[in-house]
Amino acid sequence: MRRLILPLVVAGCIALTAVGCATSRGSEMDMQAAAERSDKILDSVLQEIRPELRWVHGPTTVGSCDVSRRRVVMTDISAERRGNLLGVVDRFWRKSGYRMTVINNDLDFPAIYARTRDGFGVRLRIGGEGQAFFQVDTPCVRKSEVARSTSPATAFLDPDAELIPRPNIHSDFWSASGS
Repeated sequence: MRRLILPLVVAGCIALTAVGCATSRGSEMDMQAAAERSDKILDSVLQEIRPELRWVHGPTTVGSCDVSRRRVVMTDISAERRGNLLGVVDRFWRKSGYRMTVINNDLDFPAIYARTRDGFGVRLRIGGEGQAFFQVDTPCVRKSEVARSTSPATAFLDPDAELIPRPNIHSDFWSASGS
């Protein structure tokens, strides 16, 4: 009996500590503040990239205690330039104190994932036809309403569009091929 009690007490203490941490973090920031912080994270990395990439807002999703903000790049990024983009982003995130969590070196669909010091998950994935997708996932925070992002997109998206199209903006640098 005694052997069962100690593990249960330890498990209970760990659970209470985790709840206490989530509650204290949640009391500091609500979903709207977390979404705004996500926008700043996305704005800062996109401002770092030269020449500039053109992008539109992807969908914002709201979970039970978290928010995800997305940016979809409309600049066509050639296979030859994908490594350049991931390198710029990787260096900026490391310089910003982010901890790299996953680096996927797939030739067609590379991606990098990182975590900020305050627990926000960030990622850059390259999808079909060289389309880049940036995403920030917040830690668990207090529930609140979440407004649309106020960051102005740099590419046009038809307001009636049901889906975000594939990349359709040419860049002399980002779209360049090695031929």
